[in-house]
Amino acid sequence: MIRRRIRLVQGLTLLSTGALAGAFGYGAANLVPTLTRGTSRWLAGGAGLLAVASFLITRLGNVPINGRIKQWAATSAPADHAEILARWEAFNYARTAAAFAAFALLILLSLGGKMLAAEEVTG
Repeated sequence: MIRRRIRLVQGLTLLSTGALAGAFGYGAANLVPTLTRGTSRWLAGGAGLLAVASFLITRLGNVPINGRIKQWAATSAPADHAEILARWEAFNYARTAAAFAAFALLILLSLGGKMLAAEEVTG
């Protein structure tokens, strides 16, 4: 039962990492060469910052808690384990929201790129 949960979490981790990498790859290959200035540049910059935020939240928030949780397997869960798990979950929601917001900005740039470029030329 525990192995299934671990494999499920690993699968979800790989899926989310792949989605984030796909968003970056798509942006690097298709959007970055076409961005010039104005709104498009700000949206792309925002997507980049959100992606960095997602990484930092993971590295500085979730990873240290994961290390503590691994220790519980050898010993036992501390008395405040529910609070620790709630904090991990809050970090997880924050990094997920940042990653999906970055992806949404890339989609916006992709779908509305021509319209934004036209506004920048005329505006």
